[in-house]
Amino acid sequence: MQEHYFDDKRIYYRTNEFRPDKLTLVFVHGVSGSSSAWLNYEPIFENKYNVLIYDIRGHGLSKKYPNYSDYLIENFVNDLDELVKYLQIKKFILVTNSFGGLIALEYMKRHQDTLLGNIMTSPEIFLNEGIIARVIRLVLWLITQIVSILPFNSKPRGHVDYSKYLNVSEWDIGRNWADMSNTGLRAHMYTLRHSFQKEQEYNLQKIQVPTLIIHGEKDGMVPIKNVLRLKEKIPNTEMVIVPNATHDSARNNTKEISEAIESFIEKNKLK
Repeated sequence: MQEHYFDDKRIYYRTNEFRPDKLTLVFVHGVSGSSSAWLNYEPIFENKYNVLIYDIRGHGLSKKYPNYSDYLIENFVNDLDELVKYLQIKKFILVTNSFGGLIALEYMKRHQDTLLGNIMTSPEIFLNEGIIARVIRLVLWLITQIVSILPFNSKPRGHVDYSKYLNVSEWDIGRNWADMSNTGLRAHMYTLRHSFQKEQEYNLQKIQVPTLIIHGEKDGMVPIKNVLRLKEKIPNTEMVIVPNATHDSARNNTKEISEAIESFIEKNKLK
């Protein structure tokens, strides 16, 4: 895998050597993560597929933005769209984790004709509903008001070494501190607040892309009932529950998830 920088959008990304006879997999990480969350998958897939892994805006080595509106989900979608167009990727399989699942759903509203398949691990779905979500929105609003008056540091950070945090809980203080320190409070809180916005609508019934949802049995952030509801709303959707896995299953359960991805591709004869 080689490191690159898309100067027009100031996006950091990694690819192997693309070949026209291979399927392309595009990986998108979640809030406060970075492309390093997918490092374990590179040696598994890079010899069989074209692989693109990148840092979403405000994260890792990609550009940091100063304003709350900069982190609207549609801006993440526009970044993805411009990046794949820049790389002349016509069709691909989108693989996302956590907040990346919201990017995937918004992307499919606009560009599902470019997708051969949609694979979501631990998608942050329906977290914007209910009394608890209202409380969280209020808390996040208060925090972002404070953050907005703090000095803005535009300098990109780097990548967390997740090998130090294998098999820890999604609430592990050390791993979360490493993530937030690397991303910075502004980008973290702005992105997180957008994931709880109540006005999100994804036209789920109109999705025609073959879809796989992979979820941890013991996900403490997104209840299984949420993803079961998502599965019911999207036509042609399969689901894999990873036993004993948490919300961090993409990092902690590489073997199970990579095998599920391979099985999904073969079963649906994606090419």
